[in-house]
Amino acid sequence: MKKRLLTYRKKIDALLLSGNCDWEALIKEHLTQISFFQHERLIHLIVTALFAILEVMSVMMIMISPATTTIIFSAAIAVLLIPYLLHYFTLENEVQKLYVQYDKMREACVNNNPPLNSTDEQ
Repeated sequence: MKKRLLTYRKKIDALLLSGNCDWEALIKEHLTQISFFQHERLIHLIVTALFAILEVMSVMMIMISPATTTIIFSAAIAVLLIPYLLHYFTLENEVQKLYVQYDKMREACVNNNPPLNSTDEQ
C-alpha cells in the first residue's frame, strides 16, 4: 500500500506541474483514491491502537509477574508494533499531502490553468 500511495502521489504531482488534464475528471478520481487511502489508514489506526494497548497490558503483566513468557510476549508485540507505527505514520502523512493536491486541483479547475508551486508543502 505504501508503494501504491507514493506512486499515485508522484503521478498527481506530475499532472499538477504539467497542467494538461481534465481537472473535473482528475478531481473525481482523486477523491475516489483519497477515500481508498483513508479506509486503509483507518484500518491501520485500529490495528496499531490494538497492538499498542496489547503492549501496555503486556508491560503491566511483566510488572506484576516478571515471567520469561510474559517478557517474550511483550517483546514480540513490540516487534510487531514498531512496523505498524511506521506504516501508519507514512499513511497519515501521505494522505495529508493528497489533501493539499486536491486543493491545488480545485484551484486549477477554477482558474482553468495549472497551479503554481505545486510541490510546496510536501
